[in-house]
Amino acid sequence: MRVLLAYIGMILLWATTPLAIKWSVEGLGVMWSATLRMTIGFVCMMLIGFILTKRLVFSRAAVLTYAAVALQIYGAMSVVYWAAQFIPSGWISVISGLTPLVTALFAAIWLRERSLTTGKLLSYLFGMIGLSIMFGSAEKLNSQALLGIFGVLISISLQALSAIAIKRLHSTLPALTQVAGGLLFALPFYFVTWGVVDEQIPLQFTLVSVLSVLYLGVIATPVGFMLYYYLLSQHSATQVSLVTLLSPVLALWLGHRINGEPMTLSIIIGTTFILLALIAHNFFDRFFRALFNR
Repeated sequence: MRVLLAYIGMILLWATTPLAIKWSVEGLGVMWSATLRMTIGFVCMMLIGFILTKRLVFSRAAVLTYAAVALQIYGAMSVVYWAAQFIPSGWISVISGLTPLVTALFAAIWLRERSLTTGKLLSYLFGMIGLSIMFGSAEKLNSQALLGIFGVLISISLQALSAIAIKRLHSTLPALTQVAGGLLFALPFYFVTWGVVDEQIPLQFTLVSVLSVLYLGVIATPVGFMLYYYLLSQHSATQVSLVTLLSPVLALWLGHRINGEPMTLSIIIGTTFILLALIAHNFFDRFFRALFNR
């Protein structure tokens, strides 16, 4: 039951996070909104750790784990914030749905998981079709939308690398400690990047952007990352990334209904192919074995 609730919580958070990122970037700028979110998240994680008497440890294994987590928190997330300028929020979740496919590929290479079966290869085909349709929609949306898609693809690659690295380290650290340590390692990079790219704190902002940053910092960052790394400690990297099976549809609907984002036939078809890729990735091999092992 605990694992099931963790999966449900992650689906809801991953579906609402792209829209909150979009709103925060539009009101506060790319790097400042990201840096502020991670700073608030780190403070929340340290408070939770203090209440639960969980302290950061700095053994060699712990430091390597924090570095692997920071690869996602800084590397993957900062690229997503940059990409959010160019594409609708729902697209971020839809394209991120390809994370299991990238994770499976990396797991086959570095973890030697048997993750390149017939079903997995079929899922790559569906995923490429869906992604190509999304690229076609991007060309019609605006000239910079393609940059946003490439940004999200880079982000999910970094996220997959982070997950694989953590699994290879066989970390026994609690999820809270992993996230707090990852944030500690990631924050200097955020501040340096903000200083190089912007150096200015926006003095004009909207209530929506402020509430979005608070939601991301207080809820999405500590709760979302803790759920993610808790599930990563219970299941394989590929299985954990399958939470993206439901969140893209919900995120696309929220972006359309709440933020007025486009919902064309091409977008629906592209999203459908990506979801078919996820379904094939998760269920085809099991169905095939059950069918022929009767």
